[in-house]
Amino acid sequence: MTPHTDAKPTATPPLPGRPCSIAAALHVLGEKWALLAVRELFYGNHRFDRIARNTGAPRDRLTARLRALEEAGVVERRAYSERPPRYEYHLTEA
Repeated sequence: MTPHTDAKPTATPPLPGRPCSIAAALHVLGEKWALLAVRELFYGNHRFDRIARNTGAPRDRLTARLRALEEAGVVERRAYSERPPRYEYHLTEA
């Protein structure tokens, strides 16, 4: 099987086996803190502190999961303050 040339590059290697949207979704969302972060975004909690408080996630892990979700195109960061720089997270159409 040859890779698609128009495919968006990802930070993670392709999943083994048959191409499957369910496996791809689990690869991105199948970790506890990632799924809970998406839940909070769905409920309208867009700021890091609210997401951290409502999930109980350790800050370093939540940061890593939000970055991975952003790289996967599931969430996007939007600046809401320049000094200090602060961002909100929003679900994308994906």
